[in-house]
Amino acid sequence: MGGVKLYGSPMSTCTARVLLCLEEVGAEYELVPVSTLTGEQKSPAHLARNPFGQIPALEDGDLVLFESRAISRYVLRKYQASGADLLKEENFAESALVDVWLEAESQQYNPAIQPIIFQFFVVPKRFGVSPDQAIIDSSLEKLKKVLEVYEVRLSKSKYLAGDFFSLADLSHFPYTKYFMATPYASVFESYPHVKAWWDDITSRPAFKKVAASMHGS
Repeated sequence: MGGVKLYGSPMSTCTARVLLCLEEVGAEYELVPVSTLTGEQKSPAHLARNPFGQIPALEDGDLVLFESRAISRYVLRKYQASGADLLKEENFAESALVDVWLEAESQQYNPAIQPIIFQFFVVPKRFGVSPDQAIIDSSLEKLKKVLEVYEVRLSKSKYLAGDFFSLADLSHFPYTKYFMATPYASVFESYPHVKAWWDDITSRPAFKKVAASMHGS
């Protein structure tokens, strides 16, 4: 089976999400670097791949995709025969729960944690100013409320969608990986089931490999 090309940077949370999927299924792929620091994602060549001028983008023959969660689903469907069934599409109930918790990641978890990462890592480096602590504190309170919901869920099942690892779990990794490199990582200690879940998923070989290529490793 021919390989695919993924355009992006392993430091990018969205690129890392797709890299995890590619590693989980054992796909043959080439990572083509695209530097957001130099604005390469806005170049005509990359805009032809992603009209929004963002990363990542994926090429598989004549097929060109953007949006990391959509790319992730494509990768997992294409390589389903590898045995890494992270979408559970043959079971309506299980696949629905994967979708529910993937949406929770996108609509609840991500909006709470992303501003913390942006303020702590991006603002000082890119803009040369101190993080806005008020934004961090407000986002931490939002994140705690989300983690309260996750704690209840993970007290009833090993993973978010059930007793099986899925894309819903995987998709939480990139931002959480960065969060754990901030002074606020101890927040997870207050949620023992969430912390056990995090320790479990980060022990996977694919996660270790991708984490090693991300900033802050």
